[in-house]
Amino acid sequence: MTPEVVTIGAATVDRQYLVSNHPEPDGGAFANDVEESFGGVAANVATACARFGREAGLVARLGEDDVADRVLEELRRSALDVSRVRREPGTSTHCVILRDGDGRRSIVTAGDSTKRLRLDDADLAYLADADAMFVTAYAPDPVHEALLSRAREDAFPPVAFDLSGRPAELEGRGARVATVDAWVEAASLFVVGEVAAEAYLGCSGREAAERLRERGADGVASTVGDDGATLLGPEADLDVPALDVDVVDETGAGDAFVAGLIDAWVLGDASAADAGRFAAAAAGLNCESAGARGGLPTREEVEAALAAR
Repeated sequence: MTPEVVTIGAATVDRQYLVSNHPEPDGGAFANDVEESFGGVAANVATACARFGREAGLVARLGEDDVADRVLEELRRSALDVSRVRREPGTSTHCVILRDGDGRRSIVTAGDSTKRLRLDDADLAYLADADAMFVTAYAPDPVHEALLSRAREDAFPPVAFDLSGRPAELEGRGARVATVDAWVEAASLFVVGEVAAEAYLGCSGREAAERLRERGADGVASTVGDDGATLLGPEADLDVPALDVDVVDETGAGDAFVAGLIDAWVLGDASAADAGRFAAAAAGLNCESAGARGGLPTREEVEAALAAR
């Protein structure tokens, strides 16, 4: 049986280096601490949805190595359906994250398992039975081609698409610019962060959201970190403030925000304002702990944080 929410993309091991500074070209830094945690945009979003009490599943490709062993073990502990996570020859996708004392980070991704992911008929059938699905721009372009061929069908579930990186970052491993263009109209929810928006549209924040709506997007979430987000849709036009928290690590904040919107806005019956507050609180709480999923809150914890403010 297909879960309510299915995500497609990467599940990774993240090695985090708490550095004295972000090095300039030809420069250096010192790592005061090294930690290992788990990440990957698709795995983060699925895990966050599961923390909210949703049934969630993941479609992903891992290699045949010890990294895959650890990733699968952690995914199972997170109560995700991993029946469509396969292990095939190659190196599992993994990340090196440089994080400074203010929570800002730089990420280097390696490994070929995610960029070799392809969807078969069983995957598409699994996805078609979900209530909502999520795909990141970091998924390889053939995956997007398969999804776009179905996304406009009435029977296919609503799709949340996240332009989670600059187009130049995606070259050779993720969605092409033409594919991103197609998702603007095909996705039920198009999500873009500040850095990706500047690279893709030449602007960010509300201006980016309005440009995407002009190009035919049904629902848009344009995030700008500490300055919150703009939500635009058929019955939504509002700016959502970020939750004021003591930031330990910003890694995964955007993924928690997306999961909150999927839970409350795409699947739930919350208004855009309430969904935005729920998503912002989920993102903020996740920033209070290290790791992409270190501080993912439960639904009760989000509601308690909102009630206290």
